[in-house]
Amino acid sequence: MNPKVLLVFLVLSLVTIFALTYVLLTRQSDSRQILHCLPASPTTQPWMHHGQSQLFADLSPEELTAVTEFLTKRLGPGLVDAAQALPSDSCVYSVELQLPPKAAALAHLDRGGPPPAREALAIVFFGGQPQPNVSELVVGPLPRPSYMRDVTVERHGGPVPYHRRPLLRAESVQMWRHVKEVELPKAPVFLASVLNYNGSTLAPLHSTPRGLGSGDRATWIGLYHNISGLGIFLHPVGLELLLDHSALDPVLWAVQQVFYLGHYYADLGQLEWEFKAGRLEVVRMPLPTPNGASSLRSRITPGSLPPIQLLPQSPQYSVQGNLVVSPLWTFTFGHGVFSGIRIFDVRFKGERVAYEVSVQESLTIYGADSPKTMMTRYLDSTYGLGLNSRGLVRGVDCPYQATMVDIYMLAGKGTVQLLPGAVCIFEEAQGLPLRRHHNYIESHFYGGLANSALVVRSVSSVGNYDYIWDFLLYPNGALEGQVHATGYINTAFLNGGAESFLFGNQVGERVLGAVHTHAFHFKLDLDVAGMKNWVVAEDVVFKPVAAPWSPEHRLQRPQLTRQVLSREDLAAFSWGSLLPRYLYLASNQTNAWGHQRGYRLVVTQRKEEESQSSSIYYQNDIWTPTMAFADFINNETLLGEDLVAWVTANFLHIPHAEDVPNTATVGTRVGFLLQPYNFFDEDPSIFSPGSVYFERGQDSGLCSVNPVACTPHLAACVPNLPPFSYQGL
Repeated sequence: MNPKVLLVFLVLSLVTIFALTYVLLTRQSDSRQILHCLPASPTTQPWMHHGQSQLFADLSPEELTAVTEFLTKRLGPGLVDAAQALPSDSCVYSVELQLPPKAAALAHLDRGGPPPAREALAIVFFGGQPQPNVSELVVGPLPRPSYMRDVTVERHGGPVPYHRRPLLRAESVQMWRHVKEVELPKAPVFLASVLNYNGSTLAPLHSTPRGLGSGDRATWIGLYHNISGLGIFLHPVGLELLLDHSALDPVLWAVQQVFYLGHYYADLGQLEWEFKAGRLEVVRMPLPTPNGASSLRSRITPGSLPPIQLLPQSPQYSVQGNLVVSPLWTFTFGHGVFSGIRIFDVRFKGERVAYEVSVQESLTIYGADSPKTMMTRYLDSTYGLGLNSRGLVRGVDCPYQATMVDIYMLAGKGTVQLLPGAVCIFEEAQGLPLRRHHNYIESHFYGGLANSALVVRSVSSVGNYDYIWDFLLYPNGALEGQVHATGYINTAFLNGGAESFLFGNQVGERVLGAVHTHAFHFKLDLDVAGMKNWVVAEDVVFKPVAAPWSPEHRLQRPQLTRQVLSREDLAAFSWGSLLPRYLYLASNQTNAWGHQRGYRLVVTQRKEEESQSSSIYYQNDIWTPTMAFADFINNETLLGEDLVAWVTANFLHIPHAEDVPNTATVGTRVGFLLQPYNFFDEDPSIFSPGSVYFERGQDSGLCSVNPVACTPHLAACVPNLPPFSYQGL
């Protein structure tokens, strides 16, 4: 063969091979193009009343602004912006939704009556009056207010003394300015040589309540090292000051005592004198390093992402304003300035289970041998469980595909604040069967349902602690409330004596993790098959009985005990007391088997004037509260009444080394669980579309037989993920 022809043939062959290879590779590449999952249409149930959710919707930015403008006109030009208000000024402290009376709300929701007037509750500090006080004003109707009425006496039994007011940020700033500009200059040598203070390396943390008796406003202030990017809470320096700031004029404020390493001094001047004279025992505290133990920066190079939950199809719920609709559950949610997340008009398949489920209070009590920490009893509603909510982070605080909802607040300043993405709503796979059975006796079959929950979540970052609040709604009609505690622990300076270890563990160099208790209070206004309910306690006792077929033998047989708790005192169980193992609210309706329809769960008769169990005024005057929750329990009847359950969940926290840098949520979860108890005729989850059932002989790999078999097909597409963004810092 001609060499030239052979060469041409070889070249053409190579070109052909290259072309074929290119085509095959490009086709293979095309076949691997990312296929995004098609969204499914959301399901809307016929029992929804979309317009009625406005009853419980938080005030819009326009409504908040309208209320403040109305109050400014009615109360006069003497009002100043709360962000700049001094104690001697008058200001609007907060504005939020005034919840409608329950009777009026139900008349509208259930019987088509007119909606109750939409109103706001405003708290106003009148510091510029001869007799300073705190007043609560209801303003309405919204969105165009035309009236206001003073409800202070109605809600609190009398005027609210001015010393009970929550601390404005402006007052807190003024307190630190006084310490920094008036007090710290009295001990420059001590501060520089012992605490490495250079004008910016110390920061304050307050104790509360602010004093030892009603009328006091004197705060122990602990000093902590302050380095950008670190949590100051793990860096006490051992120096604390008692500042009296009761006077309305900050010029009259004064430090009453100073505490350092177990000893008390008249002021920092005395401390400085003793230090210079060589008579003061000191512990020199170096500044913490930016990447030290209190840093939340990763200690290693970022690697692969942790497991995440993805929804290849659209969620089975929709959010319309503050209304959440799913095939099983509907509810509306709100976000109170002080109480935080709350849900209303909670219905399962169209039937109301609860009128209101809400957080009431978060209490923390500390112990230590320093005055600031041993005095601390934090009532976090005073600081605002809602106000201190922050934007949630996709993929960490909530599943990546959660629905993020913005919240608007007006508190502590005269302008509306946006809290972007402060509430998230999502479906959560629990990774556990809700129910299952593998049968092998007589017939062979499997049936089960993967457990999931519809979750609404908010997080309150109150000082050092972060509280993760969840309400979970399950396909079997159960409703759960949870709170997880995380964030930084509160610490005290470790003096070194054996007595210090009576109050916790050492968690750092000269750092004591202070022992404390957490208590969380919830309000559960349940309407179990109607508003007329009874409280029933059931338990079991073992009784000996002769075997009927063999009387000479005896059996220990469990037998139910049942008691209707007729009065409030019988249904109030003190902390640590023995509870009935089954405590439930029963209705006068029965299920198909003749049992009273109920929900398992301290129960009191509902009264409009007992709408909340705590008050923002408790924190600064715990000795003479404007109302006491114990007064709610006054032996009223519980027979066939509209009842409210008040639930306290608590845990003890003895901080340990693993709480640094942050306390983990594992092991810090408490809450309540409401389970249907003869409320249905059978487990309603049997109607869930995700139920699995197949028998021997069936091909369980077919989608038509087993819906779980469809999962590989869903995995062939990628969910539509929103881009990551965060505006919460």
